[in-house]
Amino acid sequence: MTKILVVDDEAAVRFALKKVLEKDGYEVFLAENGPTAINFIKDCYQAADIVISDFKMPGMDGLETLTEIGKLNPEITRIMLTGYATLDRAIDSVNIGIDGFLTKPFDNNELRAKIREFNMKRRLKQFVSEQVLSELQKAGDDLIPKRKSVSILFADIRGFSAMSEKMTPKELSSMLNYHFFKPLDKIVFEFNGTLDKHIGDSIMAIFGAPMAYDNTALRTVDCALKMREKMAEINETLGGMNMKISIGIGISTGEAMVGIFGSPIKKEYTAHGIPVILASRLERMAKEDDILICPATYEEIKSSVKAKALDHVTVKGLEKEMTIYNIISKA
Repeated sequence: MTKILVVDDEAAVRFALKKVLEKDGYEVFLAENGPTAINFIKDCYQAADIVISDFKMPGMDGLETLTEIGKLNPEITRIMLTGYATLDRAIDSVNIGIDGFLTKPFDNNELRAKIREFNMKRRLKQFVSEQVLSELQKAGDDLIPKRKSVSILFADIRGFSAMSEKMTPKELSSMLNYHFFKPLDKIVFEFNGTLDKHIGDSIMAIFGAPMAYDNTALRTVDCALKMREKMAEINETLGGMNMKISIGIGISTGEAMVGIFGSPIKKEYTAHGIPVILASRLERMAKEDDILICPATYEEIKSSVKAKALDHVTVKGLEKEMTIYNIISKA
């Protein structure tokens, strides 16, 4: 159950919020001032998932309160509650890290919707495109782990270790951030994928969760083809620097457990299961410019692509041989 801490020096406001939010299934705690709220969070790191604080309070105001709470636990969604007289100041607070604001007097339905929106946006804005985020907010979909049919993509730089030994830390950082992660992350979002994580010089992306679209497997392969094209363009610009970034990609389709996993210190939206393992193994097997896909992915897209079958392949960690496919181009 999501836990909300309400901070307001007016008892009537505190209890009105408690009544509304408890009807929506939240567990609600109350604090009459900033120091009380901060001590509440200090006493238990997981005491609250969301803090709603009034802006104008005697002594420590809401902005100071939420700033200190953010220092104690950056994972907490922080929302400012303000009257119209202090609205401009509340808007400024959003620009320095507060997740959102609500105005008094508040409409109960709007209050519920805003809290869901702020909480979901904070959790997902690093993982998905604005388009997917917007649709998630409309659908009200939750992020509790669940089984879903997905396609998993891993993209990795070939020969990265040897390359990194010849580069300064600054050169390595620039190469990874601006010529690999940034352009390929954008392509993941372009095809409505979820950016799961960066692992060293590898990108992991999920397609089909948290939002599902038609032709998940095909969108994943199209994403991979666009990644390969983009890296070819980038390598043309890097040619004068005697540098080339070669990538290999692995894709697998199937049922996985997806949702937010982790500890109070670090959480992430990710996937677990055979498709993740298989996609990772295929990426490791991939040579320069290869896009290796599993049989399940191929069955869903075979009429749309040209591919070369690789028979009797043994994938580490899986018991039986299988036929995998290397994507040549679109059909």
